[in-house]
Amino acid sequence: MLKSITKRSFGFNLAVAVGSILLLGLLFFLSLGIITKHGDTLTVPDVYKKNVQEATMLLEKAGFSVDVRDSIYIDSIPALAVWEQTPEKGSTVKVGRTIYLTINKVVPPMVAMPDLEGFTFRSAEMMLHALRLNVGDTIYKPDFATNTVLQQLLNGKPLKAGKMIPEGSNITLVLSSGTGNTENPAPDLVGLSFLEAKETLSASNLLIGIVLVDPNVTDTANAFVVKQDPMHRNNLNELNMVRAGEAIDLWLSAAKPVKDAGVAPPPKDSTPE
Repeated sequence: MLKSITKRSFGFNLAVAVGSILLLGLLFFLSLGIITKHGDTLTVPDVYKKNVQEATMLLEKAGFSVDVRDSIYIDSIPALAVWEQTPEKGSTVKVGRTIYLTINKVVPPMVAMPDLEGFTFRSAEMMLHALRLNVGDTIYKPDFATNTVLQQLLNGKPLKAGKMIPEGSNITLVLSSGTGNTENPAPDLVGLSFLEAKETLSASNLLIGIVLVDPNVTDTANAFVVKQDPMHRNNLNELNMVRAGEAIDLWLSAAKPVKDAGVAPPPKDSTPE
């Protein structure tokens, strides 16, 4: 064969070589479509909210590869359910394309509870949503600052700022409804213990204002109210009227006063002697 090749002219051999190269190139490009499955496409099925194992089996059976690339916590769907898929459902892609899945975590991440007291309801709601927390119930109590957060609760118990709680927790917000329109007599707190006075004010939808404590008091809860402002009665011995949400200042002492100490003495006779 070598002798026959060498006997041929250089031009003939060159033409044969070039022809062989062109033939091989043609065969390669003709088979390229088969190798790459050019023109073979599939529609991506919808695996949203399906369990990751079920979704993987469905996608692989349809001719796709599957890769779980990320996880997130969403309290409204089951654990290990698919939250997101890329490419999206209904997309037309090549056979064998990898579908990337984002699934729901089994255990919710923990997040520090923010301090919402004093925030408006809207601001508190936005902050909770930013931390993936939910607004649960809303409870209204009389107070001056209308629609601001007075207290934050979890499962009916006060929740301190900074406490770690699971994402998706429902936070109950106690909101101010403003002061009431109806006036009622100021309760008579003089002679009550501080604990009793607080319960009385709470039952009347009134707030504790400034609390001044006598230096001799060692147990504030069991100290006695010796003065209040506004008083139960004014200088004319008429009932002082207050609205729900208003505050009453208290003076505390270790000694229990006589019961009539909360009644203002009648005005002194200003007639000169």
